[in-house]
Amino acid sequence: MLRYTLWRLALMVPITVLISMIVFVIIQLPPGDFVTTMTARMSQQNESVDPAVLEALRARYGFDQPVYVQYWKWVSGILLHGDFGQSFDWNSPVDDLIWDRLGLTLIVSLATLLFIWLLAFPIGIYSAIRQYSLGDYIATFLGFIGLAIPNFLLALILMWLTTEYLGWSPGGLFSSEYINAEWSWARVGDLIDHLWIPVIVLGTGGTASLIRIMRANLLDELQKPYVEMARARGLSETRLLLKYPVRVALNPFVSTIGWLLPNLVSGAVVTAIVLSLPTSGPLLLNALFAQDMYLAGAIIMLLSILTLIGTLISDLLLAWLDPRVRYE
Repeated sequence: MLRYTLWRLALMVPITVLISMIVFVIIQLPPGDFVTTMTARMSQQNESVDPAVLEALRARYGFDQPVYVQYWKWVSGILLHGDFGQSFDWNSPVDDLIWDRLGLTLIVSLATLLFIWLLAFPIGIYSAIRQYSLGDYIATFLGFIGLAIPNFLLALILMWLTTEYLGWSPGGLFSSEYINAEWSWARVGDLIDHLWIPVIVLGTGGTASLIRIMRANLLDELQKPYVEMARARGLSETRLLLKYPVRVALNPFVSTIGWLLPNLVSGAVVTAIVLSLPTSGPLLLNALFAQDMYLAGAIIMLLSILTLIGTLISDLLLAWLDPRVRYE
């Protein structure tokens, strides 16, 4: 296992380099550059643009240089100095923009992941061991509803209910007095007060999906001969259930770590916009629209690295959880 782990860690280096190349190509694919986008924006506002100023901006940001020179300037700044570059649209270092938002994004994502597991695990087990019971039908119905309702629509419904019946606006992650405040216990408490709506909205679809997966896998395991053999040897039903079939059926929960976290970070853009969440999703969308390549590239790179790390963690946990899985 140690050899496999070291091999995977070493393999992440060339994969990260390849990802950085693909990311840079993707953000360079739209025609024009940030200066072109800025010129179009000013023209829509009937503002004149001096061509000399545009050329100076292109020279300042290196847009007049070949693509490979721009790529090397970007990736060498990250590797050698930890510098993700300058955001053209915000006129600010990318580091100052992404770290605070990325931290809040990870808080929302981890809280959502915990919410999904705490609900999907027991409900999935109950639906399997009480197949075709009233509770199973209710869980199945709610699961289909959770999969069918778009997150942004559920967000709008919860915002209306909260505003109408509780008398406070659920937008954002902080109250107005804590938005730019320093971190304190009062700010943490205010964050927790605002966190439950994004967690419910983002976790509904994932919970419904994992309930169905847990139920199907556990039903498949309960029909296998080793369960009947353990039952015939007098093993109690609870111990039998938790020690063998549930442990095997947990594989989907562990394997989702690799894709669920980056999916929550990048896939909740519309929901984050609806709920006015200060997360990385809306920031990435605005950067792509403005062709702010350093900001967009930094966020996409961090999401890619998060995917690699999550996949490694899920593979190692899967080998620890299921003795049948071996990587040697």
